[in-house]
Amino acid sequence: MNDSYKTIDGNSEEVLFKEKGSKFFGYAYHVSDEEAISDILDSLRAKHHSARHWCYAWQLGEEEFRYRANDDGEPSNSAGMPIYGQIQSFELTNVLIVVVRYFGGIKLGVGGLISAYKTTAQMALESSPIIEKTINRCFRIQFGYPDMNKVMRIIKERNLEITDQKMDLTCEMTVSTRKGDVGKLLNDFEPHHQIILNSVDCHSTS
Repeated sequence: MNDSYKTIDGNSEEVLFKEKGSKFFGYAYHVSDEEAISDILDSLRAKHHSARHWCYAWQLGEEEFRYRANDDGEPSNSAGMPIYGQIQSFELTNVLIVVVRYFGGIKLGVGGLISAYKTTAQMALESSPIIEKTINRCFRIQFGYPDMNKVMRIIKERNLEITDQKMDLTCEMTVSTRKGDVGKLLNDFEPHHQIILNSVDCHSTS
């Protein structure tokens, strides 16, 4: 079971590729939603207000992916898809790559554009720290104080992350585990009928 994915940790440095007078500035960003992408594109258009094209590609998601590639006025599939191809080549998600072009007066042709946008995107990703993250599932554990030792023993043995806890008349903990370890976790708690285990949305607990 695939329960991990690769992304970049933070943002890349600005990279520059030159071809026949044209300048291509490349940027890679860690993103988690389309709103952030829109804000980044707006800021780059403001920074490079005299540029000719702001081409980009992004991919979002951890288990189900969605993507977009934009040529921004360049010939069809000469910019956005070559950029997206590098996202696929590096096997990344939750990433945005933007390549800003200043036209140098000499047309590069479709082949030249594909090569330039691909190379700039590759340079941006090569200057980015790439990390692997796990796909997790979260569970809420409800139990009485007499079962505290049992619960904590399982948490320690399974190396679970406690993301939330409430100690009142009864105890409640929210834990996070790798998707691939869910079956083992359920088996651990199955004999203890007095301990209630419910699946919850990880994002609502953080």
